[in-house]
Amino acid sequence: MKQENNSNWIDYAVCVGIEAVIAFCVIWSKGFFTDSAAVNIQILADAFFVAGILMTLFACMMYISGEGALIGIGFVLRNVVLFFIPMGRAKHELYRDYRARKIREAKEHNNRHILVTGLIFLFIGVVFTFVWYMKFYNV
Repeated sequence: MKQENNSNWIDYAVCVGIEAVIAFCVIWSKGFFTDSAAVNIQILADAFFVAGILMTLFACMMYISGEGALIGIGFVLRNVVLFFIPMGRAKHELYRDYRARKIREAKEHNNRHILVTGLIFLFIGVVFTFVWYMKFYNV
């Protein structure tokens, strides 16, 4: 149980690290310390929103892939590659056999940490946007 708990913390730490790098790249590309507080809050909102939305969309894509929605694309790409390899046609299998093998090989992955950290960063980005709107937006 302790080993599994340690693994979960490592997974969350890696996801937060990746999102922090994405947020830092956005902050760095927009020149964080060169403008006023209003612009800096906008930059922080953008940085956290971009990192959060990328990881959330990545988690959604992993879920879709894990459900077997992309098995057909994998089958087509595999056959295209085998077409160009000498004697590759000897490894050809029917789609029903390929699908059955892929579903049998599919493992249950718990990728909840990607979604949770992505939603947290997304929420922080929305909070910064709300703060900017309440403090600095003048109509």
